[in-house]
Amino acid sequence: MLVIMTGTEMNLRALWMEDNKVRFIDQKILPHRFELLDAESVEDVATFIEDMTVRGAPSIGAAGAYGMAMAQITGMDLQEAAERLKRTRPTAFDLFYAVDRMLDEAGQGGNLVTSAEKYVDEIAEKCRMIGEHGNALISNNARILTHCNAGALATIDYGTALAPIRAAHHSQKEVFVFVDETRPRLQGAALTSWELIQEGIDHAVIPDNAAGHYMQRGEVDIVIVGADRIVANGDFANKIGTYEKAVLAKENGIPFYTAAPVSTIDFSLKSGMDIPIEERSQDEVRLVGAELICPKEASARNPAFDVTPAKFVTGIITEAGIFRPEELDEEKFK
Repeated sequence: MLVIMTGTEMNLRALWMEDNKVRFIDQKILPHRFELLDAESVEDVATFIEDMTVRGAPSIGAAGAYGMAMAQITGMDLQEAAERLKRTRPTAFDLFYAVDRMLDEAGQGGNLVTSAEKYVDEIAEKCRMIGEHGNALISNNARILTHCNAGALATIDYGTALAPIRAAHHSQKEVFVFVDETRPRLQGAALTSWELIQEGIDHAVIPDNAAGHYMQRGEVDIVIVGADRIVANGDFANKIGTYEKAVLAKENGIPFYTAAPVSTIDFSLKSGMDIPIEERSQDEVRLVGAELICPKEASARNPAFDVTPAKFVTGIITEAGIFRPEELDEEKFK
């Protein structure tokens, strides 16, 4: 991804392995500061996944792959490492896919540093292809709504939902992006806006509850979001608030797409209601930064994700092409 710091342009990934360490862009402190954090153990990697130093299903999967490589380097039992990494975030399927792939490759005598680098390169290429396929859906002067952050920070490079937007911008199309702020962690306001500024893509951050207003007034042409887990019938889990956007898009006749690599599809689950939904600390809702925004006696609920039923989904943008939910077939993706 393009990063401009003090006038210098750099192309970086969300995380990478260097000198037997995993280097992470610290996503918790963007856009106010740009810093890198180093993980030197499996526990460091697990902690960075849990505290959302790294987030987004493909980037979490990459962290899991690198964590398994770290386990092999340090001589940690690989099954123990796999179990620790899988406990970090229960909803995103890429994590489980990546860790299990590393276990399989280790069982065949593989060097997991090499295997992890290959896996991460594959993710980046898949996201580039998602951009190529998704670009065909975006017309010149399109007004696009997105939710949360499904850009390069969440996916190693390019993005999932942001990949078609980047591709459209690079192909000289004029686009405008409505960026949902995405309460409670504000990944849209903090991270998606930051990425779009780096690329010079025109956009506006909007309150989450303003999306319906702009749809109703005919100011949104297409909705593109990411996915943390897609199941066999096309239902999918994504950041909390996605379901509402899908219902509103259907009501207003606006095409609604989710974008994700095929590795995000969990064919073992038949319905979105089977997806485990992570509930995070109530303080993420009660606090903004260090500031308490509700009565100190108030409790809060904080589901990190919701499930959007397939009936609201126009199409699923993958590296293999764009599919209607009913077209998902495990055999065609092998």
